[in-house]
Amino acid sequence: MHRRLLGLLAVVLSLGMVAAACGSDATAETKAAFIYVGPVGDAGWTYAHDQGRQAAAAETGIETAYVETVPEGTADFGNYVREFIDQGFTVIIGTSFGYMDDMLALADEYPDVVFEHVSGFKQNDTNFGNTFGRMYEPRYLTGMVAGSATSSNLLGYVAAFPIPEVIRGINAFTLGVREVNPDAQVEVIWTSTWFDPAVEGDSAQALLDKGADVIAMHQDSPAAGEKAEAAGARWVSYNSDMSAFAPNAYLTAPVWNWGPRYAEIIEAAKAGTYVPGSYWGSMADGVVDIADIAANVDAGVKAAVADKKAAIIAGDFHVFSGPINDQDGNLVVGAGETMDDGSMLGMDFFVEGVIGSTG
Repeated sequence: MHRRLLGLLAVVLSLGMVAAACGSDATAETKAAFIYVGPVGDAGWTYAHDQGRQAAAAETGIETAYVETVPEGTADFGNYVREFIDQGFTVIIGTSFGYMDDMLALADEYPDVVFEHVSGFKQNDTNFGNTFGRMYEPRYLTGMVAGSATSSNLLGYVAAFPIPEVIRGINAFTLGVREVNPDAQVEVIWTSTWFDPAVEGDSAQALLDKGADVIAMHQDSPAAGEKAEAAGARWVSYNSDMSAFAPNAYLTAPVWNWGPRYAEIIEAAKAGTYVPGSYWGSMADGVVDIADIAANVDAGVKAAVADKKAAIIAGDFHVFSGPINDQDGNLVVGAGETMDDGSMLGMDFFVEGVIGSTG
């Protein structure tokens, strides 16, 4: 009941905020609803999506609404979608991997509604597509920063689930770490949750107790950073600049900019030109980026990161170009070769330098 009240309140508030911007009947016919797996105040994944929602609403002038903290794998998701559609919403955006199969089924049930799924890989031919970003690009850059900051040569990584998205990020981070510090290793702890500050914090503490002096994460709260701050360690956050939560520990973060992509989806739905596909935006597209690097990081490190970022955007450097070995020393990408998108999207191995299991 608590989540339902939150959802209805979100609809009312969001509609009220954008009503003044809706100047034409054509605009009013398109309304977009966002379904979030976490709270908008998490400062992380859901916060970044809600910033994107607000930016898209301002750019397109359409009505938007959201419901937060909707768990994966339950009937709640479908119930909220039907509620929104009954209220006239014509675009549904679901922002968690575990919503994928529900969205595919609902897209078949409601062929006149546009469904866009964030972080999945399924689609249909008419009204269901997927969107994500090449977060491995800024992950690599943050690894360069982190690898330059460690003294113990052990970095910790607090990670949610062993799915390709998360594994790909860990590998990219580790490759960046080892570009600047070939002796460093990255140890992974799986939390089996996207958002649980207590579990995230305990996992970070376990890594700190093992001697890690830099903590990175694929989680939605700043709890890992708060543990790093208390231990005098350094921290790479995720999703947004979380420096306010651990100002002494904070180094940088790989961050999202969802607004332009959401506006693009909404405008296509409004114009009747939406074509489902698999969108994988890059730093060149502005969907992903690296946040500002902390002031106390060496200027030479910042310059090296800036140069590598420019090379990635120009297409002169690819994170998963060989030679790359897996953690057992087997060559997985040969010299002069670059991993293709299909292989990256299905990534199920750790690169050399990672301590932990993908299973």
